[in-house]
Amino acid sequence: MSDTDYMKIAGSVAVVGGVAVAGAVLLPLVLPAVGFTAGGVAANSIAAGWMSATAKAGGGYILAGSPVAFCQSAGAGGAALFTVKVVGAAGGATAAGAASMLG
Repeated sequence: MSDTDYMKIAGSVAVVGGVAVAGAVLLPLVLPAVGFTAGGVAANSIAAGWMSATAKAGGGYILAGSPVAFCQSAGAGGAALFTVKVVGAAGGATAAGAASMLG
């Protein structure tokens, strides 16, 4: 593999790691803003509309593991929020490692 190929791969890995960190930082700010709060889904919010549409499509149920369930868990500070933090930390470590390879 040439040095150019090596640099492209390291650069790509750094970008992916950076995106993971950005998601981990922004998600806890965005979720409450759209209605996924610690107390549940806020009435008349974007989250409430999404949850209603998802429940209608699912025969009245929100499936465990669905995007709506994940967002509610993260908004309430549950297991999904822990996952977001772990992915963010791993992304940061990946980005830092790749950046150090770039020189």
